Amino acid sequence: MNSYEQYMKEVSQPMRDELTEAGFSELTTPEDVEQFVTSMKEKTLVVVNSVCGCAAGLARPAAKASLNNAKKPEKLVTVFAGQDREATLKMREYFKGIEPSSPSMALMEDGKVLHFIPREEIEDHDVEEIVTNLTDAYNKYL
Repeated sequence: MNSYEQYMKEVSQPMRDELTEAGFSELTTPEDVEQFVTSMKEKTLVVVNSVCGCAAGLARPAAKASLNNAKKPEKLVTVFAGQDREATLKMREYFKGIEPSSPSMALMEDGKVLHFIPREEIEDHDVEEIVTNLTDAYNKYL
């Protein structure tokens, strides 16, 4: 690992921890993603994490806050765009017809996207709006 990769790993660790401490499992390799998605039976929230400000101030807090809803996904997973590139690319293969964006969130079941929130619905929105977007999807699909 070169010094840049080491630096980015150290910088991004708290951003990873924010989700894993809330119960999200990290998928860090394409194999992790494939194994998880192909065996997915439960409704799952997938967060495409990022180092950007809208991930820090909006996406991660909204994803965590949405879990206070009466209905919530049975599984929580995350991939980290820009850090675990291959895993993120693999996950995006399952987001059929959806342009790549990070951060983003997908509610999935049986390997298919039920609801997707792209960066455009995160950036310049309030945390509460994003939470409502997520919880409305939970209430509709769960």
